[in-house]
Amino acid sequence: MITAATSSQICDGSAAILICNERGLKKLGLKPRAKIVQIAGAGSDPVIMLEGPIPATEIAFRKSGLTMDQMDLYEVNEAFAPVPVAWAKALGADLNKLNVNGGACALGHPLGCTGVKLMTTLVHELERRGGKYGLQAI
Repeated sequence: MITAATSSQICDGSAAILICNERGLKKLGLKPRAKIVQIAGAGSDPVIMLEGPIPATEIAFRKSGLTMDQMDLYEVNEAFAPVPVAWAKALGADLNKLNVNGGACALGHPLGCTGVKLMTTLVHELERRGGKYGLQAI
């Protein structure tokens, strides 16, 4: 059920990341903090639009050869509370690895920077825990 109580509040926010290839890293003299292993997109029923992260995750795993068991953490956009719950149930994800610092219902949904905010949160927490793989789904 989607109601105001299960929806994230819109909030102000900003975030930035730099994505580049090896040549760009060398040119800038930077050491990468993370590597994007796979990107995948998937369409979903516009009436049941909240299921899109499920097939996108399945495609990413299939293309990368990675599995859910190899993921140390997951950041799944929580514009509405049922989204990460449905995602976790459909894919058999460990809830203890999901949005470990709070999702958008707790922290807000900064329109226009959600993807970067989730990536930044994921990278920081993977570093803090000494993790190797994280999954971000929007």
